[in-house]
Amino acid sequence: MTAVSAERDSARQEVPEQLRNDVKLLGEMLGTVLAESGGEDLLADVEKLRHAVIGARDGAVTTEEITELVGAWPLERAKQVARAFTVYFHLANLAEEHQRMRALRERDDAANPPRESLAAAVRAVRETDGGEERLAELVEGMEFHPVLTAHPTEARRRAVSTSILRISAQLDAWHASHEGSSTAAEAHRRLLEEVDLLWRTSQLRYTKLNPLDEVRTALAAFDETIFATIPQVYRALDTAIDPEGTGTRAPRATPFVRYGSWIGGDRDGNPFVTHDVTREAVTIQSEHILRGLETACSRVARNLTAYSNLTPAGPALLEAISEAKAAHPALMGEITQRSPNEPYRQFLLLAAARLHATRERDADLAYPGAEDFLADLRLVQESLAAAGANRQAYGELQHLVWQAETFGFHLAELEIRQHSEVHAAALAELESGGPRSERTEEVLDTIRTVSWIQERFGVEACRRYIVSFTRSAEDIEAVYKLATYALPPKRVPVLDVIPLFETGADLEASPGVLAGMLELPQVRQRLADNDRRVEVMLGYSDSAKDVGPVSATLRLYDAQARLSAWAGENDVCLTLFHGRGGSLGRGGGPASRALLAQAPGSVGGRFKVTEQGEVIFARYGQEAIARRHIEQVGHAVLMASTDDVQERERAAAELYRPHADTIAAAAQKAYLDLIGTEEFAVWFSQVSPLEELGELRLGSRPARRGAAKGLGDLRAIPWVFAWTQTRVNLPGWYGLGTGLAAVTDLSALQDAYREWPLFASLLDNAEMSLAKADRTIAERYLALGNRPELTETVLREYDLTRELVLRVTGHSRLLENRAVLSRAVDLRNPYVDALSHLQLRALEALRGEEADSLSEQDSQHLERLLLLSVNGVAAGLQNTG
Repeated sequence: MTAVSAERDSARQEVPEQLRNDVKLLGEMLGTVLAESGGEDLLADVEKLRHAVIGARDGAVTTEEITELVGAWPLERAKQVARAFTVYFHLANLAEEHQRMRALRERDDAANPPRESLAAAVRAVRETDGGEERLAELVEGMEFHPVLTAHPTEARRRAVSTSILRISAQLDAWHASHEGSSTAAEAHRRLLEEVDLLWRTSQLRYTKLNPLDEVRTALAAFDETIFATIPQVYRALDTAIDPEGTGTRAPRATPFVRYGSWIGGDRDGNPFVTHDVTREAVTIQSEHILRGLETACSRVARNLTAYSNLTPAGPALLEAISEAKAAHPALMGEITQRSPNEPYRQFLLLAAARLHATRERDADLAYPGAEDFLADLRLVQESLAAAGANRQAYGELQHLVWQAETFGFHLAELEIRQHSEVHAAALAELESGGPRSERTEEVLDTIRTVSWIQERFGVEACRRYIVSFTRSAEDIEAVYKLATYALPPKRVPVLDVIPLFETGADLEASPGVLAGMLELPQVRQRLADNDRRVEVMLGYSDSAKDVGPVSATLRLYDAQARLSAWAGENDVCLTLFHGRGGSLGRGGGPASRALLAQAPGSVGGRFKVTEQGEVIFARYGQEAIARRHIEQVGHAVLMASTDDVQERERAAAELYRPHADTIAAAAQKAYLDLIGTEEFAVWFSQVSPLEELGELRLGSRPARRGAAKGLGDLRAIPWVFAWTQTRVNLPGWYGLGTGLAAVTDLSALQDAYREWPLFASLLDNAEMSLAKADRTIAERYLALGNRPELTETVLREYDLTRELVLRVTGHSRLLENRAVLSRAVDLRNPYVDALSHLQLRALEALRGEEADSLSEQDSQHLERLLLLSVNGVAAGLQNTG
């Protein structure tokens, strides 16, 4: 038995029984569907490939045998097999989600809170960091600001996602039924029906997404989970603070989550995001939140049947009801007739009607803004509390208050992003007095749209304006100058212009840019108005593509430390906005662990981060998982802000930084030597499906910033996505092996791994990237470029990195200390291999010497096979872009 097969057997034995049963059930159903749809021979071919790739991992089957098997199928059959494995991954992912939810329920113990929960953080702060006073201070200032973005990394169609959700519901019904019952039989029938529909649903998009499609897709997560999850999280924090009092007193947990969105506002490199799109995006968001609040308010109102004799309304509430009857006699007459002697119910039913009117833009009844709605809720709350009905005041009604406080009437603050060069060009045109280009007019129209949004929905709905590739304070000033050209002084919107530092050089220069910003009168005015709050965005994707993963990690860490020091020196309350991607090569990985590895003083109770592509649905697809994610981040925000954690991080960084510098210098040289090789970009296009990724129609934004074809203009998303497809995962680890080899003191590195969270996070992420890679298959991809010296360089670095990561971590195999993840990777990899072999068949034909002689029909079939396999590999590996 090979080491790989031994790991797989071990992983198989560790699979929880319920998960194994779910995978078996769904797999058998897929087999039934395949046989019914394509015949027993289709199922047989799928099984042949499945057994072959497992056999290859065990050393019983050769790569050549698999290549021969896959190559013998007609292209139509190859596409069917690729679809089968893709659907299997969707089902396996779903089974794992249900296992995660079971595990979360099993670990839910009030007396012994699970690790990385809000309750665990509250307990730790009380015990180690100053007790109740310090806890209250941290809770009061805590902020988690996730920003949803439309970066094209979600390979699934919306139709596929909704199909999976229906299967999830039927799987719940199956679990809830008794074996042998009619309920179980019906659940089984419905489950099979939905699996059949998933198989029959196209895995690929036929039309390109537009930005408003992306808005609606992301808002599905709000409708399905986020809106309901938020009050659960706040309740968990309030319970942790005071378990006996929660629900019977005013909450001690303050709303700490604030959602933002770039979807419909991010126009950097995306010509399809116009001012009209931005206007429509915020309108759609408002429609969703008003519907959510109206439904919730109606539910609370219908349930709040407190009788006036037992729970009398206070004078202020009675006066408000009287005023409402005078202003809206017909409506209040109807409500009063339905709810006699139930003043609380009456007033909340009126509030629900006013929310409906707000959505319909009925000026006579509509709320002017969210604060007016909140004032009504608090009026009811205060009256209930005064009448002794504390449980009614601070129970479900409090949940509605928290939802309104968190989302307002705009749901998520829409942020604008544009490239600094676009602003510079527009300003030059305007200052010259010559004719204005269409692009310049669009810049001015965007600012006018921000003004309109603020007038209709309030300043908090849209005030942040992010400048990509900020190089100087002049890039910030340009936005303020453009605003004066767009509108007269009294209509210029409130703007917080935020610099985005992306490249290695820009990160190093960032404190100087901020110093220049403080000299701008517009910035000084904003500081005076907002308690000296400043926000700075750090780009993970381009910095990693620019200098490699190791050097980028340290540069980001150093930038955070320098910016935190700058903020302290200038009496500024700094929030760092982390532009992390979904994949490890773009700063991805568990947000909670990354938070605890930040530079001391850089968190300060606040964490703002992008939630991109497939990450949105991975984290917010199910309520239990969404709650766990927010709790983990909340836990990390609290812990990273404690003196104890910061001191340990500071001491470890000081002790081990010289070794880290040695590693980073050697790693960066190795990385730059590779990507600086002559014709590297051409080679990369040959060995990966890079050029075909645009045909997947993953998002509205082009893959490149301009018309050039070099690596410099290539966005980080397709760079990482394409490397993932090749099973190399190069952006997540390349150069680390050379860097580790440059340090001769192995024991010091092992100590650093145990004691320095930043170093541990770097190695853990590299370890995950290596575990999801496959050397044998990667070698076939790399060979497509006909550059054996580059293939040898990449594989040599892979071998060195794998060897030294294991030696430093002390692991006998990759992911040895992360049992759940290791199990998932070990069990998935063979099935990803199957899709990789199918993809290689297509790539080898499309890249080979006979590619020009292929018929148009064969070329189309091969391209479709390639795209199907790309979609499947993305489903199998998950964090792909």
